[in-house]
Amino acid sequence: MSEELLRLNHLSIDYKVKDGYLSAVNDINCVINKGEVFAIVGESGCGKSTVAHSIMNLLPGGNEIITGEIIFKGKNIRESSQKEMEAIRGKEIGMIFQNPLDSLNPVYTVGSQTAEAILLDKVDKTEAWNRVLKLFKDVKMPDAEERTKSFPHELSGGMRQRVMIAMMLSRNPELLIADEPTTALDVTIEAQILEILKQLREQFNTAIMLITHNFGLVAEIADKIGIMYAGEMVESGDVFEIFENPVHPYTKLLMQALPSGTKKDGRLQTIEGTVPRITEKKPGCRFANRCPYAKEICFNETPEATNISGSHFCRCHMIGKEDF
Repeated sequence: MSEELLRLNHLSIDYKVKDGYLSAVNDINCVINKGEVFAIVGESGCGKSTVAHSIMNLLPGGNEIITGEIIFKGKNIRESSQKEMEAIRGKEIGMIFQNPLDSLNPVYTVGSQTAEAILLDKVDKTEAWNRVLKLFKDVKMPDAEERTKSFPHELSGGMRQRVMIAMMLSRNPELLIADEPTTALDVTIEAQILEILKQLREQFNTAIMLITHNFGLVAEIADKIGIMYAGEMVESGDVFEIFENPVHPYTKLLMQALPSGTKKDGRLQTIEGTVPRITEKKPGCRFANRCPYAKEICFNETPEATNISGSHFCRCHMIGKEDF
């Protein structure tokens, strides 16, 4: 039986904007067990990164309203003080941010920035530096010893991402949040980063929340998947079950939009329209205006999460309908 590490209970996040409140995340429920990889997939602007930043208590601006629970190791960390969260960040929950160049300080070498995190655990400088070298070798950094003396702008995108992963691994967190860890990297470097994440899980039993657009990445590494649309998790469950039997219309359309590798299939499928900006919470399915199966009920009533099988859940009025 897997041990539960993180649970999101009815998590909702609204931002105060000029014309009211923007619903960025609405009623998210999910569980991540120790050593498990949970992938969150969806279009840009659907709330994936907002969920990740809320777990770390790093939402910008201070104009958000958060409801629901973020249970980490049995404790609701939404009730934790800033000092308590500082102790959790890095040590128990690590995060690889979307753009490593923005996350690294340009005036310090990457080795000294990595050592800074290790020194928080009250180790001496020699031991900290030895651990930095080992970490750089663990993440397959070319010419690791020399690279510790480099500044961020002297490294390629793949090397900077390796530095970020090394920094996050430096304190052996139990949960690693990886926000688009392979964005803007070529396929060779992407494969290497993926291999590093796999080894991390095998070696330290680290749980990973993977935020991505890349279904190939999900198929390769994830155990469970959550499909997000307009701030809601519309479908979630075992990755193989959802790949073989997608139920929600949005999930189906996303799958149909994947390239098959053959020319005979013609042009790729597209999903008409864009993700709506929800400034007024009202009844109805948020995907209704783009859904090819939408009926009157979809515009007037909010669908509840329905259990398909085991851990497979879906929010859709059309589940079980013959014409769906």
